[in-house]
Amino acid sequence: MRWSHLAAISALAFAISACTVIPESARTPATPSTRPRPAPRPAPAPVPTTPRPTPAPLSPSTATTPVTDGMAASAGVILGPDLDTLLPADSARLADALRAFRATCPSLMRRTDTSGLTAGSDWQSACSNAASWSDGQAREFFRRNFEAVQIADGRAYATGYYEPEIAGCRTPTASCATPLYRRPDNLIDVDLGKFSEALKGKTIRGKVSGTNFIPFDERAEITAGSLSGRGLEIAYANDPIELFFLEVQGSGRLRQPDGSILRVGYAGQNGRDYTGIGKLMKDRGLIKAGSMQDIMQWLRANPVDGRRIMNENRSYIFFRELTGAGPLGALGIAVTPRATVAADPKYVPLGAPVLLTMDRDEANGLWVAQDTGGAIKGSNRFDTFWGAGSDARTIAGGMSARGNAWLLLPIGTAARLAPR
Repeated sequence: MRWSHLAAISALAFAISACTVIPESARTPATPSTRPRPAPRPAPAPVPTTPRPTPAPLSPSTATTPVTDGMAASAGVILGPDLDTLLPADSARLADALRAFRATCPSLMRRTDTSGLTAGSDWQSACSNAASWSDGQAREFFRRNFEAVQIADGRAYATGYYEPEIAGCRTPTASCATPLYRRPDNLIDVDLGKFSEALKGKTIRGKVSGTNFIPFDERAEITAGSLSGRGLEIAYANDPIELFFLEVQGSGRLRQPDGSILRVGYAGQNGRDYTGIGKLMKDRGLIKAGSMQDIMQWLRANPVDGRRIMNENRSYIFFRELTGAGPLGALGIAVTPRATVAADPKYVPLGAPVLLTMDRDEANGLWVAQDTGGAIKGSNRFDTFWGAGSDARTIAGGMSARGNAWLLLPIGTAARLAPR
């Protein structure tokens, strides 16, 4: 980044009214991420429709040491029933969850848990056991190494995401001309906490113009060509609507004319606020449902107005080419189809198992929190990952599940969590 041009930023803390504050989930992460990937529709207040096991409050004799301050602790933590009564019998899904947990362990033990629920050392025993545990005995592994807790009221809402595959090319043609851009060098992140204690934790993203720091180009400007001619194009898409939704997912595959696959992942965001066009279109009476399929159908039937509506989402995602396994989650490791869930790290330790009991059978079962998302906020808000392909697209695009969530923590952790 060209920091030599940032002399004007010393006064930035006093002019933030002209800039967009970037939410934590939309900042460029220290490790590669597929996100931010807002869900295609807003989350309504969840109402559980499945039977809910009755949680057992922590006893005063064991809950004597408060947990480290964090959002999860403030929301309230309740010890759940014995895991033997909660864990499903689906051995294949549990084996997938065990493999996902095993892959996550190095990051889980190294990272600072922003939920305040655990320390890295809490996971050492479970991770050590996972290294040699048979996948065929996954249910027994989770039963022996974890206990269930409920965060807040445990009422959960889950959506879905997937790795889209769209038609694309390396070199533009008449039918393949919508560019995917890499992150521009002049897109700059600024930590406002370095300028004022009152702004600690706030970050903005923009660019330098003369002696001023200004917002970066919004979607309408970029799609109109504001970045063309700078050599930022890494590939091109046949269909701008498909590319728009690849941005929403945060990563994906481009199938080239010769059949080869180019994988791309999240490399940054322009710092502008995200607007979910599904809600916008429903509010205007353009669509009745809010699924991705409904939105895309309307956009294709109304191409001129559709472009205008897509540009009302001023947020724009930049990509990078991926090699090896992927897509990558917030921990910098490949996410696992039908086993990875995105969660809010303020409430769920990244890498922790999460058990969902929902009103959609597909969402039921054990997941591992390996990712985050721009719209995935709150104690029991989740986004389930379904992999690639037409089935994954159908399930993820229509996923809207309500029910209950149980967070699995290493045995003994709950004994020190004071009820809040």
